[in-house]
Amino acid sequence: MKYLEAIGKYFIMVWEVFKKPTKWRIMKTLILKEVDELVFGAMGIIIFISFFIGGVVTIQTALNLTNPLLPKSLIGFAARQSVILEFAPTFTSIIMAGKVGSYITSSIGTMRVTEQIDALEVMGINSLNYLVFPKIVAIMLYPFAVAISMFVGILGGWVAAVFGGFAPSGDFIQGLQMDFNSYHVTYALIKSVVFAFVIATVPSFHGYYMRGGALEVGKASTTSFVWTSVVIIIVNYILTQLLLG
Repeated sequence: MKYLEAIGKYFIMVWEVFKKPTKWRIMKTLILKEVDELVFGAMGIIIFISFFIGGVVTIQTALNLTNPLLPKSLIGFAARQSVILEFAPTFTSIIMAGKVGSYITSSIGTMRVTEQIDALEVMGINSLNYLVFPKIVAIMLYPFAVAISMFVGILGGWVAAVFGGFAPSGDFIQGLQMDFNSYHVTYALIKSVVFAFVIATVPSFHGYYMRGGALEVGKASTTSFVWTSVVIIIVNYILTQLLLG
């Protein structure tokens, strides 16, 4: 019953976010601030991890394709499929849940502890719209980060294959082009939009409704990361079944 109550409370919170909007003059500034902190601030770690994940996938694929009858182009094919379908959208989202989600929970939780949220309510401001809506709008740019992650991941795979001596550049690129289905990119970007909404709202829920002091803010950040990751994995399974099944 406790979990059902939390789920119901979450959906009520999402509904309240879109009620009684804040003036656009103020909201525009908040959105631009959140874009800088939530999306552009995370690009460095996304690019770094994507490059090396692509390289690792390529090396592992090459080491398992030991049969001389198998063409080297399969290395590029496997790397492309792994990066586009799963690693770029899902693995990057788990990272964002840790970096961005913890920031969202701690920032809103700190405002709750210091009674700043109560002050907003006293002034007649819809605190959920003021705090959460800019984060939702800002993180809708997240598919842009996923697209860059795809490119960098495949680039890292190419570097690992060519400079590691696992496959010639021509064979790897041929594998990248083999049986390419553009719908797979669309599928990954659709997933990333849904994941972005989860990353913006689940940590906000844990920060907004937390109670206690500074110690509880840290606990709420940890809890929000765990539950955000769980929701992403469950949603990933459902979307894969719906879109590819």
